[in-house]
Amino acid sequence: MNIQQLEYVIAVDRYRHFGKAAEACCVTQPTLSMMIRKLEEELGVQIFDRSDLPVEPTSIGKCIIEQAKVSLKSLNKIKEMVENERQILTGNFNLGIIPTIAPYLVPELLRRKEIQYKEIALVLKENTTANIISDILQGTLDGGLMAGPLEHPDLVEYPVYYEKFYAYVSPLDRSYTDKEIDLDAININNVWLLESVHCLRGQIERLCQMKKMVSEGHSPVRYEAGSIDTLINVVDLNSGITIVPEMSAMSLSEERQENLREFKDLTAVREVSLVVSKEYIRQNMLSKILEIVGDSVPKSMKNPDLKKFVIGL
Repeated sequence: MNIQQLEYVIAVDRYRHFGKAAEACCVTQPTLSMMIRKLEEELGVQIFDRSDLPVEPTSIGKCIIEQAKVSLKSLNKIKEMVENERQILTGNFNLGIIPTIAPYLVPELLRRKEIQYKEIALVLKENTTANIISDILQGTLDGGLMAGPLEHPDLVEYPVYYEKFYAYVSPLDRSYTDKEIDLDAININNVWLLESVHCLRGQIERLCQMKKMVSEGHSPVRYEAGSIDTLINVVDLNSGITIVPEMSAMSLSEERQENLREFKDLTAVREVSLVVSKEYIRQNMLSKILEIVGDSVPKSMKNPDLKKFVIGL
């Protein structure tokens, strides 16, 4: 039994396909299949049921795979401890980013990384909060840029910036002439929201509930968009309003920025943090990633005094 065999087993379990697993491991499918077959022969058990697709692990195979994940995680920690002690910054940092942050931060983040730390391979993956948390805990991601606070017992959150929420109002809406949006006065049925998988959706609902706009048992949702850009396009042509974070608002064209409004008697922000497992060891790497991310956002968003205005998830 060797480390390579364990990596191949985990890859097949993840992709449930020998060909895709081989491609992810940068080996040929015959090589990967042969190595797993040798491991099965050594252990005297069948790890995968190959009779159908997608490939499924056997009952004993599931136990072996879980232990393989634990073993590889422990082995990787040894390497990480040595690299951290020697202050080695080469290597990958696998970073998950939620979709309501990625389009507005990633371009500047990559530019900064190339200027400041070319030796770091920053591997970015856009995904939902739930999937990023799962990948961090499983060890397939080193960290995630997410809205918080998450308050997860197995994660550590490093707040990076705070961005305000703004109302984006359709020129067709009767509130368009208002200089500020009073949440008590607007019709909740005119608020367009993201799909429920997005944490921003939950924050907006909580923001609205703070002003007691949602009546019990009444759903205001007519259409659930998959992105902020889609919401803005919908609002432009269909009246109503949506609520967008500051970095998204900054990316709008000059014409569309005319449709932005602040809230009356209310400051509301979201906290964006770099999140890692409590077991993450490479503190030198972590500090550099925090530096790059922090340098990629406007100084006005890094004011810790804004924390008291954070809307929870």
